[in-house]
Amino acid sequence: MIAPLQMTKPHPAPLTLAGMAEGARAMLPLMPGIAAFGMAFGAASIQKSFTLLEATVSSAIVFAGLAQMVALEGWTQHWTAGSLLALGFLTLTVNMRHVLMGASLRPWLGTLPAWKSYPALMMMADNNWAAALRYRAEGGNDVGYFVGSGLITWFVWVLATAVGHLVGGGIPDPKAVGIDLVVPAFFIAMLLPNWKGKREAVGWGVAAAVSTAVSFVLPGWWFIVIGAVAGALAGGFTDDDR
Repeated sequence: MIAPLQMTKPHPAPLTLAGMAEGARAMLPLMPGIAAFGMAFGAASIQKSFTLLEATVSSAIVFAGLAQMVALEGWTQHWTAGSLLALGFLTLTVNMRHVLMGASLRPWLGTLPAWKSYPALMMMADNNWAAALRYRAEGGNDVGYFVGSGLITWFVWVLATAVGHLVGGGIPDPKAVGIDLVVPAFFIAMLLPNWKGKREAVGWGVAAAVSTAVSFVLPGWWFIVIGAVAGALAGGFTDDDR
């Protein structure tokens, strides 16, 4: 008889302090951009009557830059069931990318016990996710890299929110000094290192064109959803020729 094949569980990836320190150091060049983004949120939160404590706790608990900005735009002093559902759907849509981002980390973090892997995922942001994937592709295996890069991002984001709220209180109109340009500039800077060739050019170009057009036609934040879907479809039908 042929003995049944036995599946062997992969060895858990290490999670060390040295790895955390390495991940934190790798994020240092990005911290000025994170700080500017966080300060922009802190300053903008004043326009919605957030206190310093409310803005800071929001960043500490939610820790989702773009979703927080989007939620702030839809924030109101008079809530109804409909407005709550609309805001919830909007932020869910904006953060749907985290489902795929989390799935891409499954082969790595999935080797850890749940009490380690799920708290680690709480530290996931766009910048440290991209850096961690690059680190992993280059042969790195210490989950501490992902955690450390996320922790420093979280710390700077929360601190910058508080500073932005304090400093922004003296700015009557944040748009007058260009604070509203921080968010698009930050995401453009995040995209450029991931440029690989034709697929990105087509996908990004279509997403930008469609989202811009939709923003003039539909109210609210639908341009984010429609533009993202259009760009993904365009990229999916594009080959990888450079």
